[in-house]
Formats: sequence, C-alpha cells, structure tokens
Amino acid sequence: MLEYVKTILVKVSFDKMLFEKELRKAFKVLVKEEIEQLKQWCYDQFSGMYLIILNRVFLKHQV
Repeated sequence: MLEYVKTILVKVSFDKMLFEKELRKAFKVLVKEEIEQLKQWCYDQFSGMYLIILNRVFLKHQV
C-alpha cells in the first residue's frame, strides 16, 4: 500500500487541497512502520512545496 500511496501523492501534487486530502487518507490504510517511511519520503519529495501541509498532517497524526 505504501507504494500505491506514494504514486497517488505524486499524481495529485499539482493541487495542494487534493494532496492534503490524499495524505490524510493514507493514515487509514498504512501501518505504523509504513507511515514513518511515508513521512520521510514526503519530506524528501515535497517539503519545498508543501512543508506547512506536511507539518500539519504529520504532527496531528503522531505515531
């Protein structure tokens, strides 16, 4: 599921609202270890564009 979530996030990264929505949905389908991997990947890939969204979503869903 992690690779699927990554694919979706890349595809919706043109729209910040869709990106945040899909990122939040990821927490429903991933296990704790996958969420940690997703967090690192997201910060590596999208911190330039969506740092505020990443901080907001990952701080709310502390694992």
